[in-house]
Amino acid sequence: METAALELPVLCCAPLASPTITEDEAHATAEVFKALSDPHRVRIINLLATAAEPVCVCDINAAIDLSQPTISFHLKKLAAAGLLTREKRGTWAYYSIDRAAMKRLGSVVQMTKGT
Repeated sequence: METAALELPVLCCAPLASPTITEDEAHATAEVFKALSDPHRVRIINLLATAAEPVCVCDINAAIDLSQPTISFHLKKLAAAGLLTREKRGTWAYYSIDRAAMKRLGSVVQMTKGT
C-alpha cells in the first residue's frame, strides 16, 4: 500500500467495473469514498461544485452551520483525498473543486467496462 499512500487517493482509483482491482487501488478508492461519507463534506462539495469561482473558507463557514475548526477539518479531509484545491490569498484560504479529480471519480463509478 506504499504507492497509494504517496499519491492522492483520487489519482489511484480504479473503475469498480474493472476486470481486476489491486489492493492499492481498492484502498485508494475506499479513501475517496470515506472522504465523501460525511453529509457535511457532501454539502461542501455541492457548494464548491456550484460556485463560479474559488470560495473563501469564511463563505463556506457562513453557508454551513458548523464551527470554523470543524469546517477546516472537513476541508482538510476532502483536500487530502485529492478532491479540492486550496489557494491562499492573504490570510484567507480559497477552495475549489478539482474538476479533473471529479472526472476521474466519475469514471470510478461508471459500470460499463472500458470507460
